[in-house]
Amino acid sequence: MKTLFSLFVLIFSSIGFSQTSISGKVMDEFGTAFSGANIYIKGSYDGAISDENGNFKFETSKTGKQILQISFMSYETITQEINIENYKSKTFTLKENINTLDAVVVSAGTFSAGDNSKNTALKPLDIVTTAGSAGNIIAALETLPGTQAVGESGRLFVRGGESDETQTFVDGIRVAQPYGATANNLPTRSRFSPFLFKGMTFSTGGYSAEYGNALSSVLLLNTIDEPVQSQTDISVMTVGVGLGNTQKWEKSSLTFNTSYINLAPYQLIVPQKIDWNKPVQALSGESVYRRKIKDGLLKIYGAFDYSTFDLNQKTINATNKTRFDLGNNNFYFNGSYKGYLNDDLQLQTGVGYGYSKNKIIFNTDKLQNDERTLHYKLKLRQKLTSRIKLNLGGEYFHTNLDESFTPFQMNRFEYGFKNNSVAFFTEAEIFFSKQLAMNVGLRTSDASVVDKFTFEPRLSLAYKTAENSQFSLAYGAFNQTANQDYLKFNDNLDYEKTSHYILNYMYNKEGKMFRAEAYFKDYKDLVKYSGNRASFDSEYNNNGLGYAKGIDLFWRDSKTIKNLDYWISYSFIDSERDYKNYIEKVTPSFVANHNFSVVTKYFSQKLKSQISATYSFNSGRPYNNPNTSDFMNEKTKSFNNLSLSWAYLLSQQKILYFSVTNILNNNNVFGYEYANAPDLSGQFQRQAITQPANQFFFVGFFWTISDDKKTNNLDNL
Repeated sequence: MKTLFSLFVLIFSSIGFSQTSISGKVMDEFGTAFSGANIYIKGSYDGAISDENGNFKFETSKTGKQILQISFMSYETITQEINIENYKSKTFTLKENINTLDAVVVSAGTFSAGDNSKNTALKPLDIVTTAGSAGNIIAALETLPGTQAVGESGRLFVRGGESDETQTFVDGIRVAQPYGATANNLPTRSRFSPFLFKGMTFSTGGYSAEYGNALSSVLLLNTIDEPVQSQTDISVMTVGVGLGNTQKWEKSSLTFNTSYINLAPYQLIVPQKIDWNKPVQALSGESVYRRKIKDGLLKIYGAFDYSTFDLNQKTINATNKTRFDLGNNNFYFNGSYKGYLNDDLQLQTGVGYGYSKNKIIFNTDKLQNDERTLHYKLKLRQKLTSRIKLNLGGEYFHTNLDESFTPFQMNRFEYGFKNNSVAFFTEAEIFFSKQLAMNVGLRTSDASVVDKFTFEPRLSLAYKTAENSQFSLAYGAFNQTANQDYLKFNDNLDYEKTSHYILNYMYNKEGKMFRAEAYFKDYKDLVKYSGNRASFDSEYNNNGLGYAKGIDLFWRDSKTIKNLDYWISYSFIDSERDYKNYIEKVTPSFVANHNFSVVTKYFSQKLKSQISATYSFNSGRPYNNPNTSDFMNEKTKSFNNLSLSWAYLLSQQKILYFSVTNILNNNNVFGYEYANAPDLSGQFQRQAITQPANQFFFVGFFWTISDDKKTNNLDNL
């Protein structure tokens, strides 16, 4: 028995002597002792909890190389290889996990529309539920601060920039022709149906180095990744009919929308200021095919549009009206892939092709143009650490424009241009903590029409001051090739340039958001030309310059009053330019100093209705009166528009929808066209540039047929 007892003592003594002590201290990023952290040897039960002083100590029987792991909820886990026999007490620093909902976001100059965005200002469906937008993406965006509502154009004007200073992208691929074809002083619409998009990011300035060739803004449209179910949507409207269908399978899905618009029946009922020979007719459609491929998603997007109209336009410089007969064919296609090559490396690539053809008749003169565009893009996103991500990529653009003009009984004039552009970009996203983040990037591009590389640094910084508020700063240098209306006559123009400086404050909590933003833009090398308008015999140079500065305010509240969602926007802008054929630096004709809008949406369960109202106000815009000695020194009266809409649920899947724009029937004036020469009394006569009709009335019936027999379009109206 003595021998057996001695053997047990020897065994347990050996075990006891083989135990090794592991100790250390845990601190946070600010050097404060960290209490409650869990420290252990991975794959064992050996471990401890740090005490109030951050210290820990435990014994282990493990030997050799082992993994020591330290973790705490909402903090990054530390995983470190140690050698048990050579281990010495260490101090470890736990860092906050920045992949959490309360981490800071860089928000300067950016409005996001997406359910998963931390700084969402608009939901995707807001684009079509805003009264007065009539499903037009651009009209809805004009209720946001930083935009200018230019009623005679219908395009997107941002912070003192022309509409061509904004670029549009679908799934990361550029769209060269984002607007429908139109006539002079007749507003156009966006070509895209908002129903296919899951979210939108609208940058009013200071945007990422990933995007370029835009002096003012980028609009990023992202198609839906995966539809919820198979369904069919049918619409019958006062302006036409529409049909949409989605088919969903295990690893793929297909969605298409198509519509036919004919304004002739509508205009028989509602008087127009336009003398139509043939009102607008349009046939259009969009389709998205999606397929899951291993760790990625392939999307193929296609859109077509055919439109035609014929009208007689009155001009102050002619006794008789000018006939304008237009036919437009437009096609756009892109394919994109986004997926992971490994756990830390993401690939995003895609190619897009666009084709647009216009045939126009001016009285007896004929104009025809063809534009073909190509865009290829490759982007890699590498996760270097949990706090540093690096974006690296390149892209190629090709544009080919051919135009011919044939005056009556004269020879044909031909002109146009070709441009090949290559660009490279890199950008690092750095999170120093949940309170402090920075994006720093560089873009460079070379366009064949200029034949030199640009240097475009971008920097943005965000600091979280409290749980629900933060400040952001942004700076960027931006270059853009000259407008195609100039390049087709002179393809030796330099880049136009601008610099953005932005300071942003954002508060976001439980259905309430407040944004305040101040900015300054410095323009250089803008294109100037001689003569009344840009033409083949004009002289062109890059001697133009200008600036834009202002303050944008935005407030949204969907929490305070049950079933009521509203937002308020206000912008003040001070902008001057010396460009085009201006004789001095003045405020351009599309800029209104004050812009204000209120959007409200209320849902009544009792009435089975969604009621929406939008009010927009813009102060007067400048115009040039040749009867005075001062250039661009007079202003139009202010712009006012109150629009209402009402969606009534006839049954679970059937909706009747009514809307009226400009319900107060304001006769808004956007400017004046003056005669080229004075009359016998020495005065230059003029005519007002106004809306095609003061009001627009819309009635629609929308029917959804879905697998769950519950889905409807109430949220989409």
